[in-house]
Amino acid sequence: MAQSDPRRTVPRTDVLMAHPDLVAAVARHGAATVKTAVRSAQSRARSGEIAAGDVVAAAREALPTRSTTLRPLLNATGVVVHTNIGRAPLSDAAVDAVVAAAAYVDVEYDIATGARARRGRGTLEALRSAVPAAGDALVVNNGAAALVLATTALAAGQDVLVSRGEMVEIGDGFRLPDLVASTGARLREVGTTNRTRLSDYAAALGPDTGCILKVHPSNFRVDGFTSAASVRELATLGAPVVVDIGSGLLRPDPMLPDEPDATTALADGATVVTASGDKLLGGPQAGLVLGEAATVERLRRHPLARAVRVDKLTLAALEATLRGPAPPVADYLHVDLDRLRSRTERLAAATGGEVVPVEGRVGGGGAPGLPLPGWAVALPEDCAKRLRRGETAVVARVERGRCLVDLRCVPPERDADVERAVLAARDVDHPSGA
Repeated sequence: MAQSDPRRTVPRTDVLMAHPDLVAAVARHGAATVKTAVRSAQSRARSGEIAAGDVVAAAREALPTRSTTLRPLLNATGVVVHTNIGRAPLSDAAVDAVVAAAAYVDVEYDIATGARARRGRGTLEALRSAVPAAGDALVVNNGAAALVLATTALAAGQDVLVSRGEMVEIGDGFRLPDLVASTGARLREVGTTNRTRLSDYAAALGPDTGCILKVHPSNFRVDGFTSAASVRELATLGAPVVVDIGSGLLRPDPMLPDEPDATTALADGATVVTASGDKLLGGPQAGLVLGEAATVERLRRHPLARAVRVDKLTLAALEATLRGPAPPVADYLHVDLDRLRSRTERLAAATGGEVVPVEGRVGGGGAPGLPLPGWAVALPEDCAKRLRRGETAVVARVERGRCLVDLRCVPPERDADVERAVLAARDVDHPSGA
């Protein structure tokens, strides 16, 4: 008697999709993702790779463990604001705020009157409270957008005066001249690469001047025979002064003596200050605009402001960062060095590594050249690759033929996870170190 084709025993797609385990998976991943996993499992069963009764289990195993392809990782590089791994990690308060804002919220709705309200008014109030020197504030989607909006609103079709020493290139090859030129303004360079005086700006000033732009040269530092006109000096020339401080430091920090801050720039006469929200401020990606009330309102009413406006999740996270406890970036910058060394020594003892002195970095263009003294566990260089690919992804630093695991930016409660990851990475036969 002929045997029946085993492929006929493979359950139909509709039957599998009705299985309780897969119904629950649909609620998490969506029908399309689950159906793809089901068809893959069916194909394996028809080829004889798995039994027909194992199709549901195989489909479950094929489903992603997360709802995004973005993979969480631990930052053991010693670079606090690391652009490639997401810059500033959000505080618990900011994460809670994002979750709350994920539903319907009164982002631009007045509950009392039922009428439309100013968008993100709570966040703007928090930003003004954090920088009392600002007459008003505006939030857009990133630091570059803040600068583009300011130069567009103030100088489209006119001249923007900028020092040759501040013609910087920011991340991924974006250059300041190209960014400003895209606004329809004409960039007029003054001074030289290493020295630009107030008289250079004064000589270039004319009826076609829309604004003077002063840019913090992040990511590099020029030493030696140098000079630059201060914000206070530029404010005496009569033209609007736009100051891009870059890293989003709102107030002076003794630990970062050479890093410009919004409060000081405004007190010195800046018309508008622009900055990023996801660097030294420690919040979400955002562009901050602070300055004279009339000028900020001019920017707010410009048509471009609609194109670069920020979403409700960012507004919520930014407000929680401004009002809540110190964000992780602040904790990592001002880490207790004695405690950091003790943690490092414990990790080294548990994993067979060596404790070595290291210099971390602020990162994200902030405080270029400023070392952050600390310690790391030195391991063989090839551990770095296995750490990245382990069950818990750990990104370490490779330097002088060594893998350096720096705990500065690792939450203390995750030290045990780093220890397990290092032990797995040092055992080349361990599955998670493959």
